[in-house]
Amino acid sequence: MKTVIVPVDFSDTSLNAAQYAAKLFVGHYGVTIILYHSYSKPAELAEAESKLEELKAQLMDEHVVKIETLVHQGDDFIPELERAARHRRADLVVMGITGRSALAQVFIGSNTLKMAETKACPVLIIPERLVYKEVKNVMLSSDFKDTLNATPSVPIKQFLDLVKPNLHIVNVDPEHYVAITESYEKEKSDLHNMFNDYNPEFYFMRLYEVDEALNLFATERNIDLIIAIQRNHSFLERLLKRSRTKSLTYSSDLPILVVHE
Repeated sequence: MKTVIVPVDFSDTSLNAAQYAAKLFVGHYGVTIILYHSYSKPAELAEAESKLEELKAQLMDEHVVKIETLVHQGDDFIPELERAARHRRADLVVMGITGRSALAQVFIGSNTLKMAETKACPVLIIPERLVYKEVKNVMLSSDFKDTLNATPSVPIKQFLDLVKPNLHIVNVDPEHYVAITESYEKEKSDLHNMFNDYNPEFYFMRLYEVDEALNLFATERNIDLIIAIQRNHSFLERLLKRSRTKSLTYSSDLPILVVHE
């Protein structure tokens, strides 16, 4: 991993994501964090550059990281951010998300979800109140279908090499009974070979609600980060939505790394 882009609009949510990224990449001298800001009016340029440089200086003073800034004028945020990610050959985009209010969700949450839908690079979603802690336990959710072709192993391994966590691979299916089927055993074997260097542990949960099952697993196993393979928008929305029945919610407690199949 060499280049990480962190979009900043100077809201608390985006500043928290920048702080998280800086702490995550402390000591990784080959990684450059690019603080990215998009503005719409020419008169905003000087202030944007000044505030970005101030944030850069603050983060570099607090953490041993390499940081650059990028300011761009434009009115269409997501296509411009996606282009910046492609042009800089970014390995990762780190973005904040909030569910605090409907208005905030429209302007911050929707942009984050839209960026996660693009295939420019993986997106690490940072909840608005998340305080950084060392990533020790990572959960990779898998539907155990065509895993050799559908699992983006290279970007996932890039991240795992960075944090060196315990890897928990989880499948949720209401059809699981006492033993998993032969086809599941085959997919498990393929995934084990794929991530053999990380000593993965496998879990099969027989529940109907995937998001609730992952929620329970995250609590019981002290999961610090979720890796979700993006196949459809609805699954990601369910992971990020607030639960009406659980005190733990993904939108307030856990970062999610979204990678595309």
